[in-house]
Formats: sequence, structure tokens, C-alpha cells
Amino acid sequence: MENFADYILNEDNYIRKIEIAYYLHKKTRIFFDKSVICKTELARRFIETMNLDVDENLIITACLLYANKKVTVASDFEKIKFYAKDGAEYLSNIGFSDRFCRICEGVNRYSRLNPREPESDILELVDNLGGLLLQREDRVNYGIQQAMELLVNKNLKNVPNRYMDLFKEFIYKEEGVSV
Repeated sequence: MENFADYILNEDNYIRKIEIAYYLHKKTRIFFDKSVICKTELARRFIETMNLDVDENLIITACLLYANKKVTVASDFEKIKFYAKDGAEYLSNIGFSDRFCRICEGVNRYSRLNPREPESDILELVDNLGGLLLQREDRVNYGIQQAMELLVNKNLKNVPNRYMDLFKEFIYKEEGVSV
């Protein structure tokens, strides 16, 4: 009998994979909302458009699940800081490999994982940009130009992200903007 990790990782159909994550949310109350789908689609399009040599299935699955312990109230900074670590522990408990859990934990840099998994850099980019593009209770959403400026010049300034230049190229290409 396969575990949940094998079940979702072995699903090749993108929409079916989203449905599986949604039903896990319904059954276990993990975090899953429109932001998860938005960030997952952003990652999928980035990988495919830029022809990245990465395991797309692994990253799509990680995008759907890395935020499983995310809190919806932005006032508890300690919970915000450690949701990725808590989520990685949860994913380990339902059968995901140590490497998969490290990828998910690496979405932010609070755990100070070293070395970082390359796939974590993709999650970091889509999590940050997606967070800026979507409206939240505490602020309105940013337009793509302003969100990219914040991403590059504030949120991830002086952060070594191996995919940053390709991600900027991808976003500007998608938006029809000259770099």
C-alpha cells in the first residue's frame, strides 16, 4: 500500500494533483487557498517557459504542500517564522522524503538550511511574488511592476537565489516588458 507522499508524487495530471491537495486540506485542515494554486501555477509556468532543468513534478507538489502549516493571521510573527519548518515536519510524518521536506522548509530562510536545495529557490521566488500580487487582509495587492521591484530591491535584496535572473526574465517576458 502506498503512502500519501507516493500517491501525490506519482500523480502525473496537474489538475488531479491540485485536487488531491485540496482533499487533503478538507480532511486534515492543512492550509490551502487560492494563493496556493496561484503560486503553483506561477512555478509551473516559470519552469516550462524557461525550460528549467528541474523535476517539475517535485516542485509542483512542493508548491501545493509547503505552506500546509501556514497561519492566516499575520500578527503572530513566531508562527509565521516557523510555519515552513513545522510544515516540513508534518510532511515527513505523512511519508515525504527528507530531501522533499528540506525543499519545502527552504521556502523561507528562517531555518538557515545549509546547503539549500535548488528547488527551494524556486519556491522562495514564487512565494514572495505571489504574496505580493495577491490581496491580503492587512494590505492591498501590488501590480506586477511594483511587486517585482519589491521582490528584487527589498524582499530578496542581497539574498543569493540561483534563479533570480531567470525569474526576472520570465516575468518581464510574460508581461511584455523590456528588461
